[in-house]
Amino acid sequence: MWGKQNGMGVRVMTEKRERVRIIYIGRRWWTALACLCLAAVMFYVVNYPAAVGASAAARQLPIYCVQRDQKLVSISFDAAWGNEDTQQLIDILEQYSVKATFFVVGDWVDKYPESVKALHDAGHEVMNHSNTHAHYPQLSADEVVADLNACNDKIEAVTGVRPTLVRLPYGDYDDNSINAVRSIGMEPIQWDVDSLDWKDLSAGEITRRVTSKVQPGSIVLFHNAALHTPEALPGIIQTLLQEGYTFVPISQIILTGDYTIDHTGRQCPAKGDAA
Repeated sequence: MWGKQNGMGVRVMTEKRERVRIIYIGRRWWTALACLCLAAVMFYVVNYPAAVGASAAARQLPIYCVQRDQKLVSISFDAAWGNEDTQQLIDILEQYSVKATFFVVGDWVDKYPESVKALHDAGHEVMNHSNTHAHYPQLSADEVVADLNACNDKIEAVTGVRPTLVRLPYGDYDDNSINAVRSIGMEPIQWDVDSLDWKDLSAGEITRRVTSKVQPGSIVLFHNAALHTPEALPGIIQTLLQEGYTFVPISQIILTGDYTIDHTGRQCPAKGDAA
């Protein structure tokens, strides 16, 4: 009897060990399969970045820069607060026959209508930077449109020209705000070269940052009332002119007609069109 029970016990232990072995092998198999799947995904990302980029491009993006064969560059200024250097900037740009794009907040137009008119009279583009500098992703589509139109109305009342471009406050956006902008025929504009002049960098640092990063089709961001921008601007313009660049307002650097915007925010001509 004891021998029979002992034999049954051995069989039970053997069966348990076999089940444990099967479970262990099964876990190793699933682990190996997961590793193979991860390796396949990494191979696809590394070897087919365009396909990954196409997926990312589904997000609604503003224009950061433009694919251009010619050495064209646009410089832009955001005007939301002070006014102390506006005329100085106008004078510097006039010295080099450079036309720029100024994105102004509606509240700034209320405070400094004479500066808005001076910018327009000097031949610069005066475009929209929102009415009150709100975070657009926190607004509904209707609220975004109302805010844009309020600023457009103020600019048009001073210059006689209704803006077609907008720079979103804080560079902050989501699909909802981008769609709202384009729903009224405006184009949202970002930048690919940031001067960081708002950080009160020295004129030399600002100059090095901008001149080292500009490429054909670049859009450069400056700010009105930044501490060292008027000091840096002449050297930046001179350097880029010597490198063969032509300065144009943003409305002249962006593409019209059929175009695409890639996952980096680069505006590209439709296939077959020239840039």
